[in-house]
Amino acid sequence: MLRDEEFTAYVAARARVLRRSAYLLCGDWHRAEDLTQSALTKVYLAWSRVRRADNVDGYVRTVLVRTYLDEERRHWRRERPAADGLDGTGTDPAAQADQRLDLVRALATLPPRQRAAVVLRCWEDLPIAEVARALDCSPGTVKSQTSRGLVALRAVLAPGLPEGSHR
Repeated sequence: MLRDEEFTAYVAARARVLRRSAYLLCGDWHRAEDLTQSALTKVYLAWSRVRRADNVDGYVRTVLVRTYLDEERRHWRRERPAADGLDGTGTDPAAQADQRLDLVRALATLPPRQRAAVVLRCWEDLPIAEVARALDCSPGTVKSQTSRGLVALRAVLAPGLPEGSHR
């Protein structure tokens, strides 16, 4: 049962971070929980191989992102949940909570791959090569998807700023 103990320890240490990333991808805490559970189920089934990976977190993050993208591709899953607030687990002041809600709403306007690129590059602060592996695309595609996503976010969050302004 060493396998189960290792997996359980990994989940205990990383589930919260994975759920937060899933929330940024989908914009709904309940769906984020479902995405996280689906990804962790896939990881568990391959745990004997995953635990030997050079970057277990990167592998699991890739599974999470691909699970999200697969769900977005399904035609029967086209509903767009509204960002209804934080789940109460944080201690954010009201102003920060409002900003987070604005950001989540703005992220929801991006196409799934742009959204994933922006979340992985800007929120997770991952290198381009790792994001490219997670999205199964070239580094150039990561750069262009991230750039387009950031331009779109700026247009939604700060519509009066001229292009190229960052604040």
